[in-house]
Amino acid sequence: MRIDRRRSQLMIIDVQEKLAPHIEGGAAAAANCGRLIRYARRLGVPITITEQYPKGLGPTVPALREAAGNEVPCLEKIAFSCWRDEVIRNRIEMLTTDGRDQIVIGGMETHVCVGQTVLDLLAASRNVFLVADAVGSREARVRDLALERYRQDGARIVAQEMVGFEWLDRGDDPAFKDLIAIIK
Repeated sequence: MRIDRRRSQLMIIDVQEKLAPHIEGGAAAAANCGRLIRYARRLGVPITITEQYPKGLGPTVPALREAAGNEVPCLEKIAFSCWRDEVIRNRIEMLTTDGRDQIVIGGMETHVCVGQTVLDLLAASRNVFLVADAVGSREARVRDLALERYRQDGARIVAQEMVGFEWLDRGDDPAFKDLIAIIK
């Protein structure tokens, strides 16, 4: 199944100031989350950002908040899985009802909040695209193990550049030049 921007919503999970520095490859994962946000904004794909217990883990990293702009909701949660938070689940459901049945996910940590969200979404029969180069864990081997588990459970594992080009669909799209500048 291809990723269609008219059917997609983007979730960026818990890329927070006090967590990100402890993630192996965290700077690269955060940068790729930023690319996804910029693609989504340019192409009209709805974005949801979450924060796990921000009093302890701090807010979303400034670069992502800046890329997202003020109109993108940043929703606090205490449950590891976004699906188990009523406000976030309602947002996902509302967007799904509006035809946004493909959920593209990046964030931290792959084996905790990202993973439990992915597992719950799959259990609820959602189309999940997990962006491998936009997720991270404190240890790369744990991240890799988690990605393999979620693939086996039915998540589609993709890269941020795949998302960008599939959302574009064509080289003559008016957004092509803007997105190429973000990709590079």
